[in-house]
Amino acid sequence: MTPELIDAAGRLADTIARENAALDALDLPLAAGLLAEKHAAMVAFGAADRLAQQTGPYMMAGRQREEVLKQAERLRTLAEENKRLLERAIAVQGRVIGTLVSGVKPAVQRYGAQGSLHRAGVGAIALSSSA
Repeated sequence: MTPELIDAAGRLADTIARENAALDALDLPLAAGLLAEKHAAMVAFGAADRLAQQTGPYMMAGRQREEVLKQAERLRTLAEENKRLLERAIAVQGRVIGTLVSGVKPAVQRYGAQGSLHRAGVGAIALSSSA
């Protein structure tokens, strides 16, 4: 792993850590707001990885090797947590949408004065949101 790749991995890991904190707090707008930054960090990581592949093996020793292993483990752990938190956020959103949908009654069909089918409009709906 080259120094550029180590830096790119650290940047990506920092971004995922911030996204994970937002997802853990179910602050979905903040998590979604990090999408562009996360994408840019992933692009930079991919570019650094391609450069490392083109330059061939890059051996590190001592503290540099320890830093490589530390960054790789951190990135792996954060990515696993990110997947779990994203799945949870999707499930929560699904439950919220399900609750809203179940609260809306279907239109009642009735026959009008002329004998034709008359559809009554949807009745009043009240929504309340609290954190």
